[in-house]
Amino acid sequence: MNDTVKSYLDAIEGDRGVAMRTVFETVSDAMPSGYELIDFHGAPSWVVPLRTYPVTYNAQPLSYVALIAQKSYLSLYLMTTYMSTDDDTAFRRAWAETGLKLNMGKSCLRFRRLDDLSLPLIAQTVAATPPERLIAVYEASRRA
Repeated sequence: MNDTVKSYLDAIEGDRGVAMRTVFETVSDAMPSGYELIDFHGAPSWVVPLRTYPVTYNAQPLSYVALIAQKSYLSLYLMTTYMSTDDDTAFRRAWAETGLKLNMGKSCLRFRRLDDLSLPLIAQTVAATPPERLIAVYEASRRA
């Protein structure tokens, strides 16, 4: 973890900070090899580095997972749920089985406390997509 990301996580206080750091560790531990942790405006973001896949539409690294502290909630961005209808459907179906209320947009899973989340499902979801698969999903989404 670089100093900017560490500072970002350390600056989040109280229960929000505990939740964010716990989710960070869950994601980090489950992250397949080949992704790189960068800071996106200081916030942790795992990407496919440009040296691996340089042909993105915006010349930025291909984003996979990001964590951002918003003013009134915390966000976990799972980009495969945005790029793949199949991944989105599978994630939402698995989430429903947890019995937890889902507060999610296209890729943004919003939460306030750790009790709002299924950490095992998050870990399973993160671990399921090595960079090669994310690239294939991205390319398919660009063709559609």
